[in-house]
Amino acid sequence: MTGKLEGKRVLITAAGQGIGRASVLAFLSEGAIVHATDINQGLLDALPKETAIKPRKLDVLKTNEVNQVISEIGAIDVLFNCAGFVHGGSILEMPDADLDFALDLNVRAMIRTIRAVLPGMLERRDGAIVNMSSVASSVKGVPNRFAYGVTKAAVLGLTKAVAADYITQGIRCNAICPGTVESPSLEQRMRAGGDYEATRAAFIARQPMGRLGLPEEIADLAVYLAGATYTTGQAYNIDGGWTV
Repeated sequence: MTGKLEGKRVLITAAGQGIGRASVLAFLSEGAIVHATDINQGLLDALPKETAIKPRKLDVLKTNEVNQVISEIGAIDVLFNCAGFVHGGSILEMPDADLDFALDLNVRAMIRTIRAVLPGMLERRDGAIVNMSSVASSVKGVPNRFAYGVTKAAVLGLTKAVAADYITQGIRCNAICPGTVESPSLEQRMRAGGDYEATRAAFIARQPMGRLGLPEEIADLAVYLAGATYTTGQAYNIDGGWTV
């Protein structure tokens, strides 16, 4: 396979399913060598058996494990921070434990991986970091998503801070802000609501395009940002018109 990212070494977190898995395939199609990491070994085992896909179990909540894995992999050209979790509830309904977990997975995990890959990128004076945020952040207030919205807003802040600090040293850092996307985690949340069809219809209704996004559509944007050499510090909404 050949493409604009031919030979680039890409690391993707939460690569076993949903947007992460779609991104593995999208980067592969552009000729990249993809280090697909996930906490779930079974999902990694289900990835296509391609020589350019390097599956690796990784718990991004553990700093030592992140450092060890990236040290063993070596230089990374593109980091796609895709791991995250969606909590429901308002500020009055949110247990502190939910916020602690959301901050750890949605924000600190990105800090861990960026810290681990950044020295190598700076040595080569080239690197692309793509962070998964959401329109449910500082972009848009979404009901019953307090912990999620707080942490995804923080992702936009850390993205811009990294971009500003290293803009003259060849590092680009951007964020993706999806609307509602078809994924296994979304399916779980819709079924947990008790009335699957009504819940699904409500999710679709808030997307002006009249449908949910596809993981492959988000993956295409991740690939674009990985190769966008004149773009940094930006948040890209990809939401079916939700924020229009």
